[in-house]
Order: sequence, then C-alpha cells, then structure tokens
Amino acid sequence: MKILIVEDDPVSRRLLESFLSGWGHDVQLAVNGREAWAILQNPDAPNLVVSDWMMPEMDGLELCRRIRATGKSGYIYFIILTAKEKKEDMVKGLEAGADDLLVKPFSHEELKCRVLIGERILNLEKRILQLANTDSLTGILNRRAFMERLEAELDRAARENAPLSIIMADIDHFKRVNDEHGHQAGDRVLQEFSRRLMKPARPYDFLGRYGGEEFIACLPNTSEEQARSIAERLRRGVEETAISRSDDANIPITASFGTASYRAETGNDDVDRLIKRADDALYKAKREGRNRVCAWQDGES
Repeated sequence: MKILIVEDDPVSRRLLESFLSGWGHDVQLAVNGREAWAILQNPDAPNLVVSDWMMPEMDGLELCRRIRATGKSGYIYFIILTAKEKKEDMVKGLEAGADDLLVKPFSHEELKCRVLIGERILNLEKRILQLANTDSLTGILNRRAFMERLEAELDRAARENAPLSIIMADIDHFKRVNDEHGHQAGDRVLQEFSRRLMKPARPYDFLGRYGGEEFIACLPNTSEEQARSIAERLRRGVEETAISRSDDANIPITASFGTASYRAETGNDDVDRLIKRADDALYKAKREGRNRVCAWQDGES
C-alpha cells in the first residue's frame, strides 16, 4: 500500500519510514504540508497519509482541510500525529477531516494497528466502487462507468490528437435464445459473449454493457480501418464457436457490429456524436441481414 509520511522532523521521519516500509508499504516522504499537497496531485498518489500536526509553511490540519475541500475521487485516509492530548484538540483535528489521531509518544505497534484500520477502510471503499461500476451479470463496466471512462479517453485523444474508435455489438435474435433455451441459458450467453469480446483486448481497451444484449468497446489509439478489422475478427470468433449450456447442449449465436471513430478535424466531436455514429452503423448491420460489421461513413443518417 502507498503511504505518504508528512513530517518536518528528520529523526521522526526516518523512524516512520523505517516502520512503514518494514511492514511492506510503499512509502513517500514530504517535509511539510505544501510539499505533501504537491505529491497528492499526481494520478498515482498515495491514498493514506500519516502527517504531523505542527509543521512550517502548511501544517497537518490545513493539509487535511485542503484535501477534504477538493472532492477528489478516491478517498484519502488521514492520520494525524500530535503531542496535543486535550479533548478540544482532538475535536479540532476531527473537525478538520482527520480519520484518526495518534498522540505522541506512541508505540510502533499502535501505529501499525491504526494503519491497518485505514487499509481495511480503503479496501472496502475500493470494493464498493468496483460493485458500483460493474455489471453484476458479466463483471464488465456498466453503462454509467463506461461512459465516464469514454469521456476521459476522448478528452485525452483530443489533447494528443490521437485516434480512437468504438465498437458496438448486439447479439442477433437474443430473444429467441431466451425463448428456446430459458433465461439462465440467456445469462450464460451474455457472460460468455462478454468474455469473448474481452479476450483479444489490449490492456488499455475497455468494454461495457450498454444495455440488454448490447455491448460497447472503446479502442484507444485505433483508426477506423483497424477498428473495422478488429470487429470482423470478433464477429468470426462469435460465429465459429457455439456456447455450451449447463446440460452440455450447444447454443449457436451470431452478432452484429457497428464501428465509429473520433474525428479531431471537426473540432467539436464528442461522446454523444461518436456513440450515435456507432449506433447507426450497428443498425445498418442489422438491417442488412445481421451477422456482419458495418462502419459509419459520411452521409449516413
């Protein structure tokens, strides 16, 4: 776990570093709140802070207040170290947003227990966020989480003038699967279909369940031609392999695919336009007989 130590006294700083790194944590150091604040702006910054109260430039309470005021995604668990032991001082620290206060002098075992509490809470938050962002049946991103990530990826593509494409996929005649094989078999088809879409994905590609039997994939750094080729490989893979039911019977399925790409040259391309183009291409594939790939082209409605 990444932990940020904020301590102006060099001896105390070294002791804290020795304890925490010895317990297997990845430790970063700051000598005051201002330096710690700069570290916490990094995307991979620690999310547990052990900070002294009294420090020059920016003390621990001000650092904590600033963290709480930002509303940054991803909770930061904050432990304050202090020689103050009056009840009103404890209340002041908690009002500033601290999760825990540790009164000096303290034993290293007490520090270890407080850090473990923070780690459990952060892991719980991570689990809750994971459940909130994933589709309960397939385990991939749900629609809301996918759209948030697509928005961020599209912003990056615009900044870097990089290509980006999306693929929308729809299982052909899925209602027939449910009617002929039952809803449990239909759930199995959805799970297996999402796994097949994910299997050839690169580490930075991501997949979401857009709704029902419709799925959507984002392919950063991928041109229109590359997206069309990837979608065709996916289509063939789905067509060529039947999905097994729990009783070992096979369910043959096919799927239709629509692709669209970000167009930086327009100057106003956004998520809604990109989704609309891929959706139009998907419905063109379905109108033309299903089990095919269609790429959006200029002039299409």
